[in-house]
Parts: sequence; structure tokens; C-alpha cells
Amino acid sequence: MARPTPELIDALRKTAKKLQNGAPYQWGHMGGCNCGNLAQELTKLSKDEIHRYALQRYGDWNVQVDDYCPTSQMPIDVIISEMLAAGLTIEDVKHLERLNDRQVLVRFPQEKRYLRHNNRTDVVMYMNAWADLLEEQFLQKFQLAELKLDEFEVV
Repeated sequence: MARPTPELIDALRKTAKKLQNGAPYQWGHMGGCNCGNLAQELTKLSKDEIHRYALQRYGDWNVQVDDYCPTSQMPIDVIISEMLAAGLTIEDVKHLERLNDRQVLVRFPQEKRYLRHNNRTDVVMYMNAWADLLEEQFLQKFQLAELKLDEFEVV
């Protein structure tokens, strides 16, 4: 699961809001799909730039992250590196493209856990639920840190 960073949480929420408000969405387009839209937010590249860079190699996001090389300096690898630096893992990218991370899906009622990976509404719901989960994890880390500091507080 992703590192719960403020940058990633914010990017997920902004991406979901943009998609909800009608931002271009096309699941078969490397810059306009689930991962492509989040990559736009994290890298500030356009959907067309992301798509063009991705086409320099073969495959969808699952194949691209499987072939990811942090030292290659291929543009798609630079994009993936920025996504990973924001807190994502390779597995997170794969899960986002298919909307199938179990930790995110269990947050939905049983009858709503079967999301369609190429449906804008489902992508928005998934990204918001994931952002909520990461925010809870982020806040828990600080609450634990506060508790540990309290143990050493001199009265």
C-alpha cells in the first residue's frame, strides 16, 4: 500500500474532483485513463504528453510499471519515478488501473465492491475512498507519534 503522504492524498482528491467535473477520461488512452489522470496531477504533464511518452515503449500501465527502470531516463520511467516519489508503489499503479486493491474495496458496501475499471464514476469513488484510507493512515502515524512524545513529557 502507498505511503500516506499529503501530496498523494491531495493528488487523489484533486484528480477525483476533476474527473467528477468532466475532465477528459478515456480508459484506453495512457494519459487519460485512471493512472494517466493521476499522473497528470502528480507530474503536471498533459494527458497528450503522458500518452506520447508511454507510446515510446509498449503496453498499458501494468506492462509499463513491470518494465520500469528508475535509471533508464525514458520519459515514461521519469513519470513513474515521480509517481513513486509521491508515495505510490508499483502495485498501487496496477491496482489503480484495475480498481482492485482489496484495502480500498472493503471500504465499500458488499454490493458496491465490483467496480468497473473503465467507468468514470467508479474511478472517482475509488480515488476518494483511497484518499480517505491514506488520510486515516497518515493521521494515525501522527497520533502514535504524539502518544510516544507524551510518554517522555516531563511534568
